[in-house]
This record gives sequence, C-alpha cells and structure tokens, in this order.
Amino acid sequence: MAQDTWRNWAGTETANPLRFATPRSVEELSALVCGAAEHGQRVKAVGSGHSFTGVAVTDGILVSLDALTGIESVTLDEPAGALVTVLAGTRLHDLSEQLWHRGLAMINLGDIDVQSIAGALSTGTHGTGARFGGLATQVRALQVALADGSVADCSPTENPELFEAARLGLGAVGIISKVTIQCVPHYVVHAVEKPESLDATLDRLDHDRTTIDHFEFYWFPHTRRVLTKRNTRLPGDTPASPLHPVRAYVDDELLANVLFEGINRVAGLAPTTIPKINRLSSRMLSAREFTDRSYRVFASERRVKFREMEYAVPTEALPDTLAAIDSWMEKSGFTVAFPVEVRFAAGDDVWLSTANGRDTAYIAVHQYHRRDHEPYFSAVEAIAREVDGRPHWGKMHGRTAENLRPAYPNFDEFVAVRDKYDPERMFGNAYLQQVLGR
Repeated sequence: MAQDTWRNWAGTETANPLRFATPRSVEELSALVCGAAEHGQRVKAVGSGHSFTGVAVTDGILVSLDALTGIESVTLDEPAGALVTVLAGTRLHDLSEQLWHRGLAMINLGDIDVQSIAGALSTGTHGTGARFGGLATQVRALQVALADGSVADCSPTENPELFEAARLGLGAVGIISKVTIQCVPHYVVHAVEKPESLDATLDRLDHDRTTIDHFEFYWFPHTRRVLTKRNTRLPGDTPASPLHPVRAYVDDELLANVLFEGINRVAGLAPTTIPKINRLSSRMLSAREFTDRSYRVFASERRVKFREMEYAVPTEALPDTLAAIDSWMEKSGFTVAFPVEVRFAAGDDVWLSTANGRDTAYIAVHQYHRRDHEPYFSAVEAIAREVDGRPHWGKMHGRTAENLRPAYPNFDEFVAVRDKYDPERMFGNAYLQQVLGR
C-alpha cells in the first residue's frame, strides 16, 4: 500500500511510492538498492524536489538523500584552490557556507541554491557567465550506487564512460552518493543592478557578455525595458559592502516576493492589465550596487510559486529569438507578468549539457502557478526549436527522445552507458522514457 504522496516544489509532479527511504550512509544506500534489485522494485533518488519535471517520480522506492550531507574531505590543489568531496544530499547553500569558512567557493552557482548538489548536477543546473560552464563542468570525480547494489568510483581516468554519463545523468545510470568538485579560493562579487532599455542592452550584448564576469538581464514582456545585472569577481579579502538590511528586505522580500505575489494574483483576475503593470513595474525599479560573498550575490530566495521552462540557444541566436517571442505575444494577445530571464554560459563537453559544443544563451520563461502556461510555453518551445534550442532537463518542456537525439552529439553514447549499467531500468520512470527512450 502506498504511503504519503510526494510533491515537488512547484506542485507540477506527484508520486505515490511503495515506500520512502532515507539512508544514513553509503552502505545503507547500497543495501537498499541491492534489496530493491532482488525484489524487482524501482528506485529513484530525490533531493529538494525543485525540478519542475517528473525526473524524480517513482512508483517504487523514493530515496531521500537528506541524511547524506556534509563535506567529507578537502585536498589542496594550489593555486587553483582545492578538490572537495561532498556527500550527495548536501544543499548548495549549506555547501557554500561550509566552503567559505574553509577559504573556498564554488566556481559558479545558479540563482537558486536550495537544491542538493547531486540533484543540481543531474538536471544541468547552471549560473551565468560567458567564461563559466554549468555545475557539471566543476565535477572531477563521482561515487555512484549502481543497479546491482555495487558502488562505483568514476572519474576521467577511472570508469570514464560512467563518469561522463553520471555527472549530468538525470539519475538514469545510478544514484550519486558522493561528488568531488573543483573549488577555487573564495571570492566576493561586486554587483551592479539597474533598469535599462532592451534595445541598448542587445546593442552592447557582445561587450557585456564577454567583459563582465557574470552578466544577465530580465526582460519585462510587453515593454522594451530590462533589469541588468553585472557581477564582477573580486578577491575574497575585499571588504564587503552588502545592502543595508532595510533595503535588502524591501527589495528582496517586500517587492520580489510579497508585492510580486499580489501583482500576479491581480493579473490572474484581469490579464488585460498586465502590459500596464509591466510598464509600471519596470519603471519603478531603481539601481543598486553592493559587494558581498559570491554565493549571497548569485542566489536569491523565491517564494512566489510559478511554472518555468528554459531553453538553451546559440548565443548569436538570442536577439532574433527574443524578437520572435515578443512578436508572438503581440499577435496572440497572450499576456505574461513574469520577466524573461536571460543568462549565458561557455560551451562544454558534458554529454547531456545544454551547452555541449557551443557558447550558450539561456532564455527562461515563467508563468504564475494560477495561470495557464501551456500556450506560452508551447510557443516559446517552437521558436527555440527553430534555432536548435535545447530544453533544461529540470524544467518543463515537451521534447522526446526522438527529437532530442539530433540535438546532442553524444546522445547515443549516453544511452549505451545507461543500457550497460541499468539494463532493467531500475532507475527508470515516465520522464526518462520520454526524453531517453525505453
């Protein structure tokens, strides 16, 4: 008999597993998987449940990694920093705090840090910065619990095919138990945020993208206004100058969460008011400048519930893609209150990375959870596919293995590794069948 229902953060996915399990050691995890194999049961690991897709859903055993947390070892790798081995369930925020007190930091982070390290890696989490890859590019070794209950170590020199598949593997080849990541000496970030025009931002795009460490912007649909964020890395001993607590509370809590929730509720009742609301909101923004620990600048708390889809497109295709989205909104009459988030990443060689083989611009579209997202997301997906866009594995999309295969040069290599290590699909589920095939 199934126990309690599991739901992800966004409320887009639910599961009624046979049972929940929270192993407290790698040995317990191994024994759990071994027992499931003997009984022909499926197993899936879950971190914070922050993915919008069904990547963690199972009708078998749902394994929480919440008891497998903390830094296990630090090996100095001067002058680059250190190799840090961390247990898979460690939340990114907690890891960043622990690294800071050791004089270290992650090379880059996304804009949300509630995920577990294993979950973030497995779904392709990334930050922004044209010189920086996604989180999976920071991985130097992994420990993985396999379908037969054995535990394998892998790296570029040990079980290299398993390493290539598992460092961004959607949980399809095994359950990550430990991760070794390349860390750097800790650094602070000088942040400059200000409202600007979309046209001027696109005119300066190549310059800002390539000369600023971490550049991103938020476009307000139905306007030509954006909020730009220019973040510059500074040595860790640079004096911090964080936002005044009152300003931080007003901006990041009252405006970004409380007021934004209210705006979206009103907009849901009267969608035709959204263009006027967006024009007003974009002009109410004021510039701000501050310096703080890197992870405090990169990530922010988001409490307004939403649905999200994100597409990775070639950097050079970004302006035309945004123009096509704008044109669709105007012609369709569909209104969107959430800003469109645009970020950047360097090309990499990770098999299932959305930035595989090309410098990438990310276009993230959101819709308030009480409003219909389907027309908007379907239209943006069709536009992104015209320029060979690739969907974020942890965010909503409608792609299938058939049309994803041509988008990834190493797709069949990944599937072959999956066939080798999980031929019976112990770690399979409906989402993996959708995006990887059987």
